Amino acid sequence: MTFAADADAHASGATDLLETPDQAEGLDRNDSATGGGRTGTGTSPRRARLQGLGARVRPFLSAHWPFLIILAAGLSLRVITMLGYRWAMWFNDAFQYVQTALENEPHIVRPNGYVFFLQALEPFHSFALITTVQHLMGLGIAVMIYALLRRRLGAARWVATLAAAPVVLDAYQIQLEHMILSDVPFTFLMTGLVTLILWWRDITAVRGAALGALLALTVLTRSVGMALLLVVLVYLVIRRVRWTTLAAAVVACAIPLMGYAMWFKAEHGKFGLSNSSGPFLYARVMKFADCHKIKNLPVEEMPLCTQVPATDRPSSQFYVWGNSSPLLRLPGDMFNNDKSAEAGRFAKRAILAQPGDYFQAMAYDVVRVFFWNRTVFPDKFTYELYQFRTTAAPNPDWAVPFTDAYEHGPADTRVVEPFAGVMRFYQKWFYLRGTLLGVILLVAAAGLIRRRDWFGRALLPLGAVAGLLVTPAASAEFDYRYVVPAIPMACLAAALAWVPGRHRRPGVPPSPDERDGPAGGPRRPVRDRLVRVAGSRLVRPSRARRESSPS
Repeated sequence: MTFAADADAHASGATDLLETPDQAEGLDRNDSATGGGRTGTGTSPRRARLQGLGARVRPFLSAHWPFLIILAAGLSLRVITMLGYRWAMWFNDAFQYVQTALENEPHIVRPNGYVFFLQALEPFHSFALITTVQHLMGLGIAVMIYALLRRRLGAARWVATLAAAPVVLDAYQIQLEHMILSDVPFTFLMTGLVTLILWWRDITAVRGAALGALLALTVLTRSVGMALLLVVLVYLVIRRVRWTTLAAAVVACAIPLMGYAMWFKAEHGKFGLSNSSGPFLYARVMKFADCHKIKNLPVEEMPLCTQVPATDRPSSQFYVWGNSSPLLRLPGDMFNNDKSAEAGRFAKRAILAQPGDYFQAMAYDVVRVFFWNRTVFPDKFTYELYQFRTTAAPNPDWAVPFTDAYEHGPADTRVVEPFAGVMRFYQKWFYLRGTLLGVILLVAAAGLIRRRDWFGRALLPLGAVAGLLVTPAASAEFDYRYVVPAIPMACLAAALAWVPGRHRRPGVPPSPDERDGPAGGPRRPVRDRLVRVAGSRLVRPSRARRESSPS
């Protein structure tokens, strides 16, 4: 009997998301001891209800106490963050999100998924509410990982707890939750998507449509979600879901994306989700591009060249946001259709002319993820935005009208001691270092090699990690902010690679072992697996069918 098969049988009987077989047995014993909820002589109904509640809570606490302790610690850290940095921390992109939410138009640089989130909460006029919801999302990510491993797949308690711990306790995860940025909602949606795919044994067409709609929302929340879209569709094909399920997922995903692209075209004159891919890819190649190596470079693209040696060039983001970027030599706004297309053409010529340099730059950015120490990159200003600081700079003058209008009051960050000092100390020591992230991925790889389960469940979160880490390195530039969303998927992959069991192909009936007994628990007694024939004797089901069938 496999854990995966037993977990499927157990899933149909339990009602609590985190309930385990031992806990269920404890509930049965407690119900018997209390007479099924009836009060004894001299016991008031209120006391009986409290006793009944305690009888149910105690097994739950006993079964999940390590995870609950970690969850409580994570909640405490988030409360301290809320008190120390009131009520949100700001990043450059955050001001544009707020502006777009108030102006209600598709942003030209990035899709509006996070803007929709801001608009949904706008009637409350509170950035404190936004960061509170995002902190709860961070804890929710951990709950989903733990529940999937422990409740659905029958993983050991310590395995599920360790897999969920980094997202709860990582200081940079907490700091990212406290910023007005799309990263945490994106990670929450991605984790929910992966959890549903791995939770559902049989993905019907209706469930496939739900997955497609959730996938579309994930893509609209962050552009890197396009890599996740490809990973999910490939995984569903490998899992050999029904063609109707796959078609439902594709259609349900395509409709919202196409609708948004049509809205974008109406506003900006181009069918797409954004218009930033050209400038960002140009910025990527400017770490190495040499116009002398590009054959037949058109005259109109020559202004995009630079005479600065590659070793002396600034970070890639300078070539998008810098005041002296060669892109400014071309007429028009940075992200208008013509300039974006021309920058994209130049970048592709540079890649084709210098493929080795391109892959070297991309590989170095991926390797940077696994450094032990965080270095000041891409510049000091950006690096410090990811830190719990002693002071907070006032919001820029151009953004104040938008932030104040959303908040209905001042929206600058207020640093309050001693709470802020607690988080500064915590962030100095308690975060998942890049090298440890590499070790987690090696653990996942070792599990796949040991079990030779190359196309098992771990493939989905591993594919998500690859997309999250490689896509920015290939299309823009490394940023520590892009690493944090990959941590939950890496931890989940490491746990899945060592949890026994495989997915059964949808439509194939379960084996007898899969029908017998709860996940991780004992098989049902023999008498329970027998049936009575003609009210006389007990026989096994197969024999019962033969004896009861007409001759």
